[in-house]
Amino acid sequence: MSIANEQGSQLNSQPNRALYDYDTFNPERKNSRLYNEDLAPLQPKERNWGWFAIFNVWSNDIQSLFGYTLAASLFLSYGLSGWWVMAAIICSGFIVMWMVNLTGKPSVRYGIPFPVLVRASMGINGANLPAILRAIIGIFWYGVQTYFASTAVAILLALVIGSSDSTFLGLNGTAWLAFVIVWVFQIMLFWAGVEPIKHFLNWAGPLVYVVMLILMGVVWYQSGSELIPAINSVFASGSDYTGTSFQAFTAIVGTMVAYFAAVVINFGDFSRFLRSERDMKLGNLLGLPINMVFFSFIALVITAGTLVLFGEALTNPSDIVDRVDSLPLTIVAALTFFAATVGINMVANFIPPAYDLANLFPKHINFRTGGLITAVIAFFVGALWLSFISKIGIVGFVNAVGAVIAPFFGILVVDYYLIKRQQIDMDDLFSADPAGAYYYYKGWNIRGLIAFAVGAVFSLATVLIPTLASLEGYGFLLGAALGGVVYWVLMRPYAVDPHTI
Repeated sequence: MSIANEQGSQLNSQPNRALYDYDTFNPERKNSRLYNEDLAPLQPKERNWGWFAIFNVWSNDIQSLFGYTLAASLFLSYGLSGWWVMAAIICSGFIVMWMVNLTGKPSVRYGIPFPVLVRASMGINGANLPAILRAIIGIFWYGVQTYFASTAVAILLALVIGSSDSTFLGLNGTAWLAFVIVWVFQIMLFWAGVEPIKHFLNWAGPLVYVVMLILMGVVWYQSGSELIPAINSVFASGSDYTGTSFQAFTAIVGTMVAYFAAVVINFGDFSRFLRSERDMKLGNLLGLPINMVFFSFIALVITAGTLVLFGEALTNPSDIVDRVDSLPLTIVAALTFFAATVGINMVANFIPPAYDLANLFPKHINFRTGGLITAVIAFFVGALWLSFISKIGIVGFVNAVGAVIAPFFGILVVDYYLIKRQQIDMDDLFSADPAGAYYYYKGWNIRGLIAFAVGAVFSLATVLIPTLASLEGYGFLLGAALGGVVYWVLMRPYAVDPHTI
């Protein structure tokens, strides 16, 4: 066994340590085109996230306004019993947990963000492709979530200053003011740094649970004792889904997995701050499948209750709170929904694009500059959400977004675990030397590009081509699997020595 492999075995046998010997990192090999302090590996002493921080990342993501709206839409879209939809959502939680444990482990060990890690598989220049695609998706989601957070603020503003009848791009004056307030607040929070964001998440996550439980109790009480028995049939009417029950179940699983696609791909942006792999796994267990049990039940009861109470399904919690005649609940819920949505927007849709944009031009763009670019572009996305983008349809939109970046999950996992065998040369990640292990062909791994193209075209086709409608909801999982398989076939001959490529 080589010294490197022996060291790797020792590291892998001690999962509670942060895991890379930073004394071997040679500063003289850092290329200014590939390196800045924000992209550099974090020293173990700089990592202070535990399992609770990761749990709250997922709590805020799942219980954000968009997350709830998506789940409520799934209850209504497939004509299944509410209990089966709930089971499908929980199943997706186990799948996502397994996936993020795989993508998060390398960054726990080496302390590097996703755009640096992916250089090992795509090349020091080729890594810019997944980075820019992830940045585009993050910026898009950031704008959308900003709009959803602003709906909660708009409720509070309407109580104080009222609302106007005139609208522009579907938003009245109060809604526009709320949108700008949320947009500015998020910039200020981001500028404060990662630690204040973590603390923000740590109180927003538990608080939103309390408010959702209260909202569920109010809806349940007002709906009466017939609500739970009605769950078996209340969602069946109005659905135009023509597939089998099994197809509906798996489509819901696939759609929920696709919703988390962007975070699955770049989970290393968060896991690099963790003290240990054990903290990562515990946080993912509590934050995903276990969290999904409570969340999906709350969403199930509230969505069914709106049908019973109002004669129509309300999928935005802000709209539900607005209908429930309770001023204290309206105020507390609006503040909590705002906090939860802003929290996950920071983590899932602001921090990753900031890293990704910094990776494009490390010499000129740092983490904060990348964040400001993200915020400016996302402003226009959020402004157009209600009048234009939302008309595409939430489920199809989520599936299409997930399909685009799906192959990178398979490529990253196959490369790290099967090709590199969990050993990465840190110096070569930051080196533009043609003799470096990750230089490949002029900085691009052509085989990685082929694997991405094959997986992306196929997975996107499952969303966009009507004849493949039976594969609806599976785009991310199929694209990830196909990208990984093609990459394995093309790269297997070079698993021992990547310098020969």
